[in-house]
Amino acid sequence: MSSKTKIIVLKSKELIYTGIFIILSVLLVLLLFYMFSPKKSEQEADKTTGTSTGTEEVQQTISTYKPGVYSTGLNLGGSTLELTVTVDEGVISHVDIYNLDETVTAMYPLIQPSLAEINAQISTVTTLDQLTYSQDNQYTTIIILNAIQEALNSGVN
Repeated sequence: MSSKTKIIVLKSKELIYTGIFIILSVLLVLLLFYMFSPKKSEQEADKTTGTSTGTEEVQQTISTYKPGVYSTGLNLGGSTLELTVTVDEGVISHVDIYNLDETVTAMYPLIQPSLAEINAQISTVTTLDQLTYSQDNQYTTIIILNAIQEALNSGVN
């Protein structure tokens, strides 16, 4: 009987490095799975609306607001501007910004064109989500739309 016994020599450093590498690999896989799996709230929103919403949608129609002038503060570049929203017969008729000085218009040159674009569309839509804007001034328009929504929400009883 000639059985050849093979002796394998394992160094403890190699075992430790291999174990650490395996543990880190498993943690990385778990982290990636956690990051890219859909959340419960997104899954529930998908089931109820049929679509996935990444941003908060305004569900309230403009016609539910009482006639009047709603205002809110808008902080841009360290200056506080006053945004006013005029509502006539439940429909927004005009949006305006006061206390707009040269330094703010120099830092935010698209604020006046964005406001003009909003005012041109505001009487034809029923929700603020229906407003369209160009890619050139999307961020400025979103800031103004958030301020409009804040002003209208402050007036709701």
